[in-house]
Amino acid sequence: MANIFISSDWHLGHANILNFKREDGSPLRDFAHVDEMNSYIIQKHNEVVKPQDHFYMLGDVAMKREHIKLVAELNGHKRLVRGNHDIYKTREYLPYFEEIYGIRVLDGMIFTHIPIHPESLGRFKANIHGHIHAQKSPSGRYINVSLEAIDYIPVSLEELKSKADKFKEE
Repeated sequence: MANIFISSDWHLGHANILNFKREDGSPLRDFAHVDEMNSYIIQKHNEVVKPQDHFYMLGDVAMKREHIKLVAELNGHKRLVRGNHDIYKTREYLPYFEEIYGIRVLDGMIFTHIPIHPESLGRFKANIHGHIHAQKSPSGRYINVSLEAIDYIPVSLEELKSKADKFKEE
């Protein structure tokens, strides 16, 4: 049976991200070089996502078009919700993603790259998003799936639904 997994903000090939810092001054991504980072992201993805699974990438695949092709090494039926760094023509992503969206709604949750405005949450149980990397999500019904926030391990849709259901209880 196929499962659905989600993560965001791979930034494949983005060497400068290795210079970014967390709020406490520690490295945002603690890798010796960008090739090590790329390999680690792919390894962690493939440990969880199997070839028959579905995977939603919530934006910021790669900083340069030549790194988009690394997506071919990832397991799963891949779908892209575009992020602010996914600036290339759609046709450049289509060899690697079966579907491309601006936003996606699944099981009463809205999936975006950037967290949506609280007034836009309306009927949705939660906003599953990326973009803010290791920062905490806005308070309320937000779940950050940026790689740094999820220890580089894609999150299952079932886990996200469980977290969203707890928002209703609070």
